[in-house]
Amino acid sequence: MHSKKLKEILKKLEKGQLSAEEAWNLLKDSTFEDIHFAKIDHHRTKRTGIPEVIFAPGKTEKQIMDIFKRMYDAGSDILISKADSSIYGKLKKDYKGLKYHDSARMVVKIQGGKRKAPSGLIAIVTGGTSDMNVAEEAAVTIETFGGKADRIYDVGVAGIHRLLAFKDRLINADIIIVVAGMEGALASVVGGLVSVPVIAVPTSVGYGASFGGMAALLTMLNSCAPGVTVVNIDNGFGAAMAAYKMLKIKKVHSP
Repeated sequence: MHSKKLKEILKKLEKGQLSAEEAWNLLKDSTFEDIHFAKIDHHRTKRTGIPEVIFAPGKTEKQIMDIFKRMYDAGSDILISKADSSIYGKLKKDYKGLKYHDSARMVVKIQGGKRKAPSGLIAIVTGGTSDMNVAEEAAVTIETFGGKADRIYDVGVAGIHRLLAFKDRLINADIIIVVAGMEGALASVVGGLVSVPVIAVPTSVGYGASFGGMAALLTMLNSCAPGVTVVNIDNGFGAAMAAYKMLKIKKVHSP
């Protein structure tokens, strides 16, 4: 439950507009709401600073729409990842202010106002243009939560001079997310150039022997460059959240 919604309930209770039992019935769902096929974690923002995100694949449109409505009613910020434009088309009929990011395949609805994100710059680097949808998932997630993303796309190892042309921007970043398919070597190259944490995202881009991203994943896991960590295949959202939390830690420990 969003802070604004919680304050509204408490004010109504104070003014006598709600009974204690009515207030309790509203507040008891602030942890999670059981709608049989889903247990919606309304309290996640309070615990982690990040709301629950709706992962679209594997869910029916009705399930997505039902979860969206419950989160909307609770005042939560809402992100739907890996979403087709068709679900956006249906949701926008009933909800104003939705945004659909086609390249990221994300539906976004912000209800709590602009977030104050930890200061810092997250650079997002891709090996090729085909990796951009995963990179955009990371970038849109970061920007949705108020962060700053610097996009450096199509600078893979097949033409390493392209990456080196952006070395100044890499050095100025606080954290770097590297998104690459094929053999996934870009993460090691970037890791050997900078002193900041590098989060590697293998993508499912590649020919048959890339095995849907397994080749890139194994290369990144076996990186000889220090300070490179790896998330799952095509998980731009996970990389963005890891970077976001790293910035929060940096802010806490900054002099």
